[in-house]
Amino acid sequence: MNGSLSSKMLDIKLKRGSAGLGFNIVGGVDQQYVLNDTGIYVSKIKEDGAAGLDGRLQEGDKILEINGVKLEGLTHKATVDLFRTSGEDVQLLILKKPHHSNGPLGSGPDHNAPLSALGILVALAGAAAFCAFIYMRHQRRHF
Repeated sequence: MNGSLSSKMLDIKLKRGSAGLGFNIVGGVDQQYVLNDTGIYVSKIKEDGAAGLDGRLQEGDKILEINGVKLEGLTHKATVDLFRTSGEDVQLLILKKPHHSNGPLGSGPDHNAPLSALGILVALAGAAAFCAFIYMRHQRRHF
């Protein structure tokens, strides 16, 4: 892994507004979002929602607890139900998304990289196929 990895836990108290808490989640034991991790993650923050106005919760953060209830081992639906019944004031324990000191953020691929390993392999395979085509065509002319 490139760079050092740092993350921290944070307690966030949100007051449910007319549009709810203002964020979407992904994950759960039945809908794994991060490889080898069945946790619940924030997928989208609505700017004008409670979470967006508060500013501490960010996309990619992992939610560990809702009002003291641990989310470990829960399905996505069970977590959504827990959010729906959590009341007006919601206390979240989150693990901030890891930040790499000299690499891309998040756990996915670096979409800004000019060439990925898969892209290089595809380019090499295409070049080999082209060379084979030219070679075969050249061989046919001499018969």
